[in-house]
Formats: sequence, C-alpha cells, structure tokens
Amino acid sequence: MLNNKLREIIAIVEASNVSEVEVSTWWGRKIRVRKGSADTVASAQPPAVTPPAVPQLPDREATPAPEPVVDTSKLKQIQAPIVGTFYRAPSTDAAPYINTGDRIEVGQVICIIEAMKIMNEIESDVSGTVVEILAENATPVEFNQALVVVDPS
Repeated sequence: MLNNKLREIIAIVEASNVSEVEVSTWWGRKIRVRKGSADTVASAQPPAVTPPAVPQLPDREATPAPEPVVDTSKLKQIQAPIVGTFYRAPSTDAAPYINTGDRIEVGQVICIIEAMKIMNEIESDVSGTVVEILAENATPVEFNQALVVVDPS
C-alpha cells in the first residue's frame, strides 16, 4: 500500500513543476519526494519524537527540610501470636484497648485476635509508649505479623 502511494506521489511530482513534496500520513510517517537532475530520491522517515520537558525546581525547593531523627533501634514490635482477625476493642461500641501515644505495661491487653470463633485477648510483652498501631481493625493477621510498635523508654 505504501509503495502504491509512493509511486503516485512520484508520478505527481514528475508531471508537475514542483521540485519537492513532503506528505505526512495519519499513522505518523513522513514521505518526502524531490525531483533531481538524474535521479528521484524518496525517503520514508519515522516521526521525530521529542521527550517531554522536565520542569526545573527553584533552588529553594532543591534542599528539603530535614526530617526529625527517630532512633528506631530501640523500638519493639508486638507480634501476633496466632492467625486470626485483629480487633482493637472488645466490641464495636467500646473504646479501643490502646491508642497511639498511650503508655502500656507488660500484661496489659492491647487487642483481641479472633481465631475459630474464639476471642483471644493479646497481652503486651513490653512496657512503653505506643508509637504506631500497624494492624487495621477487623482485618486478618498472620502469625508473627507486627501489630503494634512500642518505644520502651
């Protein structure tokens, strides 16, 4: 099909007073035909692709504000001792056992994990401040999955 179109374009250029014709196709190709002294030159070129410009950030944004340094080496994780469904509170209308920022003690109930229709109260094995609660309420948890991060200091 391209060869037939190319022949048509060459025939048009030869029959006219035009010395050069360039045609862009709908699929992105460009065809240029020039009338020369002894030979006819035809070339098919792929479309030129220009990469998108990358915006430059101003110098004031080049250096981000320093993040506060948190010593994660002392943090402890309380892990799920069983597989089941994690619950933060004993019932839907009750307050959660713990919240971020709460002080907890060894032996304190921190959540419930339901396994085989049995509600198992999970107790803390470390004292400290709750830094983060990793498990989402009413979601499945795996054995040894981290549930809560505690700062023991």
